[in-house]
Amino acid sequence: MKIICIGRNYAEHISELNNERPDEPVIFMKPDTAILPKKTPFVIPEFSNDVHHEVEVLVKICKVGKYVSPKFAHKYYDEIGLGIDFTARDLQTTLKEKGLPWEKAKAFDHSAIIGDFLPKKNYTSLENINFELRKNSEIVQKGSTSMMLWNIDEIVSYVSQFFTLKKGDIIFTGTPKGVAAVKENDVLEGFLEGKQMFKIQVK
Repeated sequence: MKIICIGRNYAEHISELNNERPDEPVIFMKPDTAILPKKTPFVIPEFSNDVHHEVEVLVKICKVGKYVSPKFAHKYYDEIGLGIDFTARDLQTTLKEKGLPWEKAKAFDHSAIIGDFLPKKNYTSLENINFELRKNSEIVQKGSTSMMLWNIDEIVSYVSQFFTLKKGDIIFTGTPKGVAAVKENDVLEGFLEGKQMFKIQVK
């Protein structure tokens, strides 16, 4: 399976990092080694002093697709989840300044938290799913899929132009504002429409 990530999909997050608003979705990838095993703490890597949490709605692909039309995109996923795209912000900033790829900052081992998944039929509208991240019981990120610049179907269609979608692939759909550094002993909990989807500790 592959992990496909969408960057800069929430306007307020773009603003908080002083990034340029894109004309089309920004795509980057994480390898399967980026997945943090279940019931395992996240260990801050030695190469960064500024690892940020980025909570995101996840989409799990359920069938093979290529050049998928937006109107048929809903047929290619059947589960919605929640996760974290951990980002070594200090390293990313250095790479961006040099015009280099982000992989070292975004795709390092255990940089992807993949929480539980639920059937998409559980949700009345996929364009208005509320989610939040709590750090040490305090809400630090809160968003809704209604705030996305590109909705889930548009993302699935766009991604399929470049990468063949395969069953089990996971798409990270972008993060809202509120990203910040994690510290040792932090406890991170993700909620999708009030239901806890993951809980991890930082070491």
